[in-house]
Amino acid sequence: MSYTLQEVDFLRSHRPEIADATAELALTRSSLIADTEVLRRHFGEHARAVTELVAARRSTTGKLPSDWLMCGESAQQATPPVVAAVRARRIAKNLGAGARVHDVTCSIGTELRPLADAGLTVTGSDLDPVRARMARVNTGSAVAVADALAPPLRPGAVDAVVADPARRAGGRRITRPDQLLPPLPDLIAAHAGTPVAVKCAPGLDFSGWDGPVSVVSVDGGVKEACLYSPALGEGEHREAVLISTSPGEHPHIDRITDLSGDGDGESLAGPPGRYIIDPDGAVVRAGLVRHYALREGLWMLDDRIAHLTGDLIPEGRTGFPFIEQVPLKKLKAALRKHGCGSLEILVRGVDIDPDRLRRNLKPAGERPMAVVVTRIGSAGVALVCGPRTDGVDRT
Repeated sequence: MSYTLQEVDFLRSHRPEIADATAELALTRSSLIADTEVLRRHFGEHARAVTELVAARRSTTGKLPSDWLMCGESAQQATPPVVAAVRARRIAKNLGAGARVHDVTCSIGTELRPLADAGLTVTGSDLDPVRARMARVNTGSAVAVADALAPPLRPGAVDAVVADPARRAGGRRITRPDQLLPPLPDLIAAHAGTPVAVKCAPGLDFSGWDGPVSVVSVDGGVKEACLYSPALGEGEHREAVLISTSPGEHPHIDRITDLSGDGDGESLAGPPGRYIIDPDGAVVRAGLVRHYALREGLWMLDDRIAHLTGDLIPEGRTGFPFIEQVPLKKLKAALRKHGCGSLEILVRGVDIDPDRLRRNLKPAGERPMAVVVTRIGSAGVALVCGPRTDGVDRT
């Protein structure tokens, strides 16, 4: 649920009271009725808005500033700050400090602060007046109420535009750029002549885009694909950005692009090495598995399948110690022979449901293991492995 403008103003002007009144409340499903009664005594007709705000803040603990105004939906849709910071640095690097950037779908402002922190001059706008007001409160930036297809600023007033079209319609993910809301062609036309950075779902078909496409993951989870105008790139067409976070430490960022060679079409396939490695989803989505393999001294089990193998696991990544390769029909016997208990299953290139496979295998031993079901040549095979590891010897 969102708020009315009056509720936003109330939440903004009663921050200390809200913090004090909700500090000891659990606001869980089982306690919600009792907690709501407490909030009604404190805040009367604004109790619903306070409940929504506190629940949204708690759902984003460590991701968004704890004092920001947000509702549950806007918090869920918000770009992770570490991802927004990567984009902001790219824009600043290509346009220079002080460049003027306008976020035309700014929502509650999660993109505005990283852009400003990167030394850029920022403005925002959003079609929803409630979110626009929250963005102004959260960031202190100039934010207008406007449609992304009807820019509030005159042509040439900004050096770049950031946009985040809706990625779902009717509860289903949108996979075509011309079906985004607003459609990508309309968005480009509305800002003709201005470089754009358009955030999209990672499953979008971006094969027709002529600028850089950056697919970003955080701690192994793919978060977004971003389409950049050529002016916001460095000659690359595809990029995977792997962000690793640890509490209290600066994020580690690994960038793989298609600027390096991919083996000129030569086969990179070979027999399993010491480890089986499943590349980060951003590498797979960006189509950079071969580039990543060559950079890390790995090879492929099959040139058409994204599983990799090698004798070392890339730093900061994980893999599975390879034990043996067996036909699928002999997998159950092989796992029983090794005393398999807990089992991690990875499937790629073979039409098998991992949950059904687990039920059929019925592992009952004590040894943690993994199995990689994949296709090599024309045959589906199972690679029996030890449990996931980073390959670092700590003895």
